[in-house]
Amino acid sequence: MHATLPLLRSTDFPPIRRRALETLQVNLTYRCNQSCTHCHVAAGPNRTEAMSASDVEQVLSFLRHNRVAALDLTGGAPELHPQFREIVARARASGTRVIDRCNLTILVEPGHEDLAEFLAANGVEIVASLPCYLEDNVDRQRGKGVFGASVDGLARLNALGYGVAGTGRMLNLVYNPQGPALPPAQADLEADYKRELLCRYGITFNRLYTLANMPIQRFGSMLVSKGGFGKYVQLLKSAHSAANLENVMCRSVLSVDWQGYVYDCDFNQMLGLHLQNEARPRTHLSEVNAATLAGRPIRVADHCYGCTAGQGSSCGGALAA
Repeated sequence: MHATLPLLRSTDFPPIRRRALETLQVNLTYRCNQSCTHCHVAAGPNRTEAMSASDVEQVLSFLRHNRVAALDLTGGAPELHPQFREIVARARASGTRVIDRCNLTILVEPGHEDLAEFLAANGVEIVASLPCYLEDNVDRQRGKGVFGASVDGLARLNALGYGVAGTGRMLNLVYNPQGPALPPAQADLEADYKRELLCRYGITFNRLYTLANMPIQRFGSMLVSKGGFGKYVQLLKSAHSAANLENVMCRSVLSVDWQGYVYDCDFNQMLGLHLQNEARPRTHLSEVNAATLAGRPIRVADHCYGCTAGQGSSCGGALAA
């Protein structure tokens, strides 16, 4: 795979600083039951990286002592981590809001048949990947049969009240473009998703988040191989909106990798751009106090334009209406 950091490091992206910490986003494992072409983590079935039990304890301790409002669990498929259910149960017991970034197909994998019920019983919010409402497009990006399994997973969640008005069980979907293009207007695409999924499959959900593809890991390497890396980065730069700088996710999120080291965001994590620390090259979560994060400079490179281009992009979708 082509390394993209050398192509991104020299940047004119505006300097920005952190605000108060609201969300701890933890990458539990790179193991996944899928291998998607757009995956910025390069996750897959053969990856073995997983957070240790001691670092899991550190995460839970950090949540308690720093009173962080939300725990955002990512992967890979975070549900494949052996302590996933323990982490969820203990975080929820302490009053922390828990978000599961779910690929949907894990809900129908052998051995995980009761996963949807577990998530519902613990009041977990689900953010689920579904790059299109058309079967051919999804299977082309994520593998044959993925769309059908995803619809089955969505049906299980709907049956438990997820994505159903009045239940309070949140089910949000995530869209990524098929190639080197910016996402369409989030509100318009959400309306299309809701109409088509309801009409074709009887599926309902709460919100659609549109995310830009980042020029890193698998997607960035593919762009390099096809000679389109520079063109895509220039597209992101030309669509930069300074207004989006106010709401970029790195201002209020702290990203933790499977080894317990911290970063300003998940994308910096995948590039190895550790939280800025003059005393040492990288910082472990055990060395961080949430109160000291506010005001610290955020490490930036050219991939950051992916978050500010057009309507903006974040783990919570578009930044601008």
